Amino acid sequence: MEANEPDVRIMKGNEALAEAALRAGMHAYFGYPITPQSEILEYLMAHGQKRGAIVLQAESEVASINMVYGAAGAGRRVMITSSSPGVSLMMEGLSYIAAAELPCLVANIQRGGPGLGTIQPSQGDYFQATKGGGHGDYHLIVLAPASVQEMADFVFDGFRLAETYRNPAMILADGALGQMMEKLVLPPAGSLPHRVPEWATVGKPKKRERNIITSLHIEPEKMEQINLHLQEKYRTIREKEVRFETFHTDDADIILVAFGLSSRICQKTVELAREKNISVGLVRPITLYPFPKSILNTLADIANAFLVVEMNAGQMVEDVQLAVNGKKPVYFKGRMGGMIPSPEEVLREVELIAEHHTVQA
Repeated sequence: MEANEPDVRIMKGNEALAEAALRAGMHAYFGYPITPQSEILEYLMAHGQKRGAIVLQAESEVASINMVYGAAGAGRRVMITSSSPGVSLMMEGLSYIAAAELPCLVANIQRGGPGLGTIQPSQGDYFQATKGGGHGDYHLIVLAPASVQEMADFVFDGFRLAETYRNPAMILADGALGQMMEKLVLPPAGSLPHRVPEWATVGKPKKRERNIITSLHIEPEKMEQINLHLQEKYRTIREKEVRFETFHTDDADIILVAFGLSSRICQKTVELAREKNISVGLVRPITLYPFPKSILNTLADIANAFLVVEMNAGQMVEDVQLAVNGKKPVYFKGRMGGMIPSPEEVLREVELIAEHHTVQA
């Protein structure tokens, strides 16, 4: 391959994410195997050490997230991955990491739940990812890929955002994206520079005070100040980092709203609907936190209705309803437990909505 020639490969989503992490200069990875994300750990075990990364399978998800806490506190670029019930076990540690303002990257390759559930794909962890999941008033920055290409690209974006804001970032994917194989262009290695930050706990030079990293502040006045500082940071993230994609929304009477794998299904639905002269568009939130409220509120002045499509019981629906703010009705179509809706299935819902609003008119 020539030096400037793009590195084009066919890879599984899990493997693309792992390879991207190595190219992004990840220093350390800690994890624990769980289907459907185990290929990430396997790939990094096979390739990580010889490329300068520490890769360790911990004794549990609880242990692994606390190892991330330690490595992040030392100023290293660090990642952890798991799937739904495994991520649940990490929630306490993620709350600590957010309070201590440490950057790290988490990837959740979701499976059907609740409970141990099934190994089939799901989007049932939206609430967990976007509303905190652990205790206290904190947020993760959440990116939702919809392709194998984005599984790789969002590793770079996730590390960059985490380090810019000193905050955990999460890639919220699902088992289908983790397992499917697609062509992608791998990001070049060395394109995301890193230096050990001044706040890192790596030893104390004589000329500065000690660096102390903690999430424990016994005095309520101090804890309130920490919270106020965090809320100001989250406001900045909401102002600067909202990302979304639109598809045929300019003249749409019905707007589909979907993220991740569901958005790919809905894109086909838009095409099928327009073949039947039903004006349908799609908004794909790329950042689930911060959520793209403004575009939905603006489109509510134009469209007649919204249909939220998710592989869960309707978790993003609440955010869409808040964004639309009562201007137009918000409908929902979902499948659960590892079931994936088809474009035709979503189209039937679109046809019912279109018929209802035509009758009303």
